[in-house]
Amino acid sequence: MIDQRIGVVVITWQRRDEALAAVQRLRELPEQPHVVLVDNGSTDGTADAVREQFPEVEVVALTENMGAVGRNIGVARLRTPYVAFCDDDTWWEPGSLSAAADALDAYPRLGLVNARIVVEPAGVDDPIVEELRDSPVPGPDWLPGPALGSFLAGATVVRREAFEQAGGFSPRLWLGGEEELLATDLLSAGWELCYLEDLVVHHRASALRDATHRRRVGLRNTLWFVWMRRPIRPALRRTAFLARTVPRDRVSALAVLDAARGLPWLIRQRRPRPADVEARLAPLDEAQRRSRARRYVG
Repeated sequence: MIDQRIGVVVITWQRRDEALAAVQRLRELPEQPHVVLVDNGSTDGTADAVREQFPEVEVVALTENMGAVGRNIGVARLRTPYVAFCDDDTWWEPGSLSAAADALDAYPRLGLVNARIVVEPAGVDDPIVEELRDSPVPGPDWLPGPALGSFLAGATVVRREAFEQAGGFSPRLWLGGEEELLATDLLSAGWELCYLEDLVVHHRASALRDATHRRRVGLRNTLWFVWMRRPIRPALRRTAFLARTVPRDRVSALAVLDAARGLPWLIRQRRPRPADVEARLAPLDEAQRRSRARRYVG
């Protein structure tokens, strides 16, 4: 089942043991994908350990933590038409990568597919799966699954051509909700995104994470995205909703301050999405308000 259509990019930071386990699982897949591991400046010996145990894996050791941009760097190292993303605490089920490549082969305007996410060790669907499965986003009849307006990077296979055309992940957003901006830019460029139930990614959340910092960055990124890509009225409504619902604490205040500091950059980058894309994605506003999975807590 060696599949030369697809490669895998793993990003990691300060999680040597988990990175080693993630690479081990990828090397055991029947598809035998080429793996690029991008180490975001770890000081725990991650890059050296992966090189030593898996010499066939391409390791890129950065000198700083570049967040999601590490994926851009990994994609640039690959020549496969399709790229799967994998975090150091996720892993792909055997056969899913080939199934994703088959779908992308069959539908030339499909830019990205998002897999079902199974939470381990419980073995149950992640709460976000219900939202992906019941996505309110309208899509063309030819799509092999529900149309999406965003995606979860660690459970995604992307068409490399589409990814590069849309510019990849934004360096300014770093990590945390960075997918929404890229999803909008993919759709604005004419690509489609969809959820495929038969693709499976397993996720065992790492204990080595700073939930408070992730909340701060995620809230900042949401505000940046809203004001870069949404028309004025929807941007005001989304901002007002966040103001009413996020925790009223120091972390939220710092996130708002961070967002305000980026105002000059944001103004330069503001490019509201086309009217047809805005109309398609407008139903996501209500879905996000009701979401159990998308909450700024921690």
